[in-house]
Amino acid sequence: MADTTTLNKQSGLKKVGGFFAGLVRHQIFIPLMALLLLVIFNLIADPSFFAIALKPNSNGDMVLTGNLITILDNASELVILAIGMTLVTAASGGQDISVGATIAIAGSVVLRVLCGTESRPDTLQAPIIVAFLVCCLVSMLFGAFNGALVSVFKIQPMVATLILFTAGRSIAAWINNNELPVISDPTFKYFGNFIPGVPIPTPVFIAIACMILTALMLRFTNIGLYSQAVGINASASRLNGIHPQFVKFLTYVLLGLCVAVAGFIKVSRLATINYSVVAKDIEMDAILAVALGGNALSGGKFNMAGSILGADVIQFLTTTLFKFNVQSSALPAYKAVVVIVLVVLSAPAVREKLTRFKKQLSRKTAKKEGKAYAEG
Repeated sequence: MADTTTLNKQSGLKKVGGFFAGLVRHQIFIPLMALLLLVIFNLIADPSFFAIALKPNSNGDMVLTGNLITILDNASELVILAIGMTLVTAASGGQDISVGATIAIAGSVVLRVLCGTESRPDTLQAPIIVAFLVCCLVSMLFGAFNGALVSVFKIQPMVATLILFTAGRSIAAWINNNELPVISDPTFKYFGNFIPGVPIPTPVFIAIACMILTALMLRFTNIGLYSQAVGINASASRLNGIHPQFVKFLTYVLLGLCVAVAGFIKVSRLATINYSVVAKDIEMDAILAVALGGNALSGGKFNMAGSILGADVIQFLTTTLFKFNVQSSALPAYKAVVVIVLVVLSAPAVREKLTRFKKQLSRKTAKKEGKAYAEG
């Protein structure tokens, strides 16, 4: 009876150990651990951080307020960008550093279409859906420009996208003749704030819709599989009937579409734009979200859920730092620490040492179990 009990305990421990070992090896382990650490820190420092209340906003509508709502709301654009950046990273083994500047272009296009020839029209000069579609078309064209440089001309992604990173905000200002257009129609702000009678921010719904569409795309098309195949070995994928150049090009176009949605949300929050400030440094956050999601920045296999969770973790970190009065100018320094930790953990030498440590630990555990079984 004692032997049976001992064996059952050992079997249970093995199952638990196997579960945790599998979790540690999973790509999503890193963002989950980062999120857990942030939750524990805030619970200890200030439990009220997680409070959610229903309060009237500036328009008198009852809406949900609190840090968690702020995180979900402000993370919406980053989540959408992380989706496109993940595909680009997987297929090309590089990152698009121009997404912030392209968001400025997308937002400027939206305002130009809605304002027409005036900078502060009393009424919308075009339907909002038309402005959004034109914005998508323009952003996808800029994505196609980056994609052509990378896939056709074989330019390194970071170098190729440096062109728009440098010139994008100037192009955005040129589109509106260096003016700062303002939309007075309140319906436009619904897309970046709250719809009357709905207590949850509209950007959260837009981000969820993008996630659902992405899941459907990855489920019913081969774009995800092809992106991974090209990122792992472009030559081998070509032998299997996949066109590496087209796949890389397509991922940049899809990222352009994600940029359009994010840009539309950005300008609808304030119904205006500041070309030099809008979406500043968001490209770094998008790249960090992909890395934090457990994805290799060198391309290949990816985990979309990990990137999305990584985006939320980054916004969680940003909101936590603001909560404790950290200056916005200091945020990059804190994020740099996260980048350093991720780079170190993903380094081949560190991974090799961790693998050796796991093997040694497994051997010691096996010896102890064998000894306990022999004594029993």
